Amino acid sequence: MVAQTNPDILLLTGFDWDYEGRALRAFEAQLAAAGAGYPHLFAPRPNTGMATGLDMDGNGRRGEPRDAQGYGRFSGAGGMAVLSRYPLLSDEARDFSTMLWRDLPDALSAGAGLSPQVAAVQRLSTTAHWDLPVLLPDGRRLHLWAWAATPPVFDGPEDRNGRRNHDEAAFWLRYLDGRLPQRPTPGPFVLLGDANLDPADGEGRPEALRALLAHPRLQDPKPASKGGRAAADPGQRGDPGLDTADYGDPPGNLRVDYVLPSRDLVVTGAGVVWPVTEAADTATASRHHLVWVDITLP
Repeated sequence: MVAQTNPDILLLTGFDWDYEGRALRAFEAQLAAAGAGYPHLFAPRPNTGMATGLDMDGNGRRGEPRDAQGYGRFSGAGGMAVLSRYPLLSDEARDFSTMLWRDLPDALSAGAGLSPQVAAVQRLSTTAHWDLPVLLPDGRRLHLWAWAATPPVFDGPEDRNGRRNHDEAAFWLRYLDGRLPQRPTPGPFVLLGDANLDPADGEGRPEALRALLAHPRLQDPKPASKGGRAAADPGQRGDPGLDTADYGDPPGNLRVDYVLPSRDLVVTGAGVVWPVTEAADTATASRHHLVWVDITLP
């Protein structure tokens, strides 16, 4: 699916991290053999599977997947990776993944039922939040703001995951509005990743995501597919053509994956790889369908 779509820059979510990057290099070698090589890779250690030594979910046991900084059965399970045909300025990347949840301005962590011990170590990022600059052929830079959030489910009445999912999107609002110690570098950027949240359907707290979609510094190209529209769920409130993932029933098809360019970029095309008739490779590649956006710099 990647070779068929052939993007110049690719963000993979749900890709396992290992210390020496062997899995990512092996995957890139297969892409190169299929005619879609990526000489530049970026995949720091994610929070998923990172052991804390604490009972993070309060069930009286330690060392389980939910006791890690982000859900994971081993360190790096379901991480993120950027593959690019253009040089990645990794030394200048900002990795916000160590930020504590409670340190985000206006965080919803106070009502999440965290013990003082857990609140003192719980990071905001389930997987990661990155600001990664890319060096373009004309010498200009494009920043990638990448993240992958927790699903807003699999918790109790305290809605810990729903609150955290909200705040993982809200992080970018605080960054955009200059409310964090680090200020964004001037210039074009693209906010992209798996928000694990639909603005209209499914569970969760969509207020922060909706604010991102309407932010004056961002544009939503609304990538769509005929396949998503043909597979619409009964009673769906949002446009099914914008859906990016098929979770089965429930929750059904949702729009959870986003590519949001900054307003100073020109969008020339956008879509979701979801054909009306699912080919075998499309159906088995992932329950998430690949989202693409073509851009040019003015």
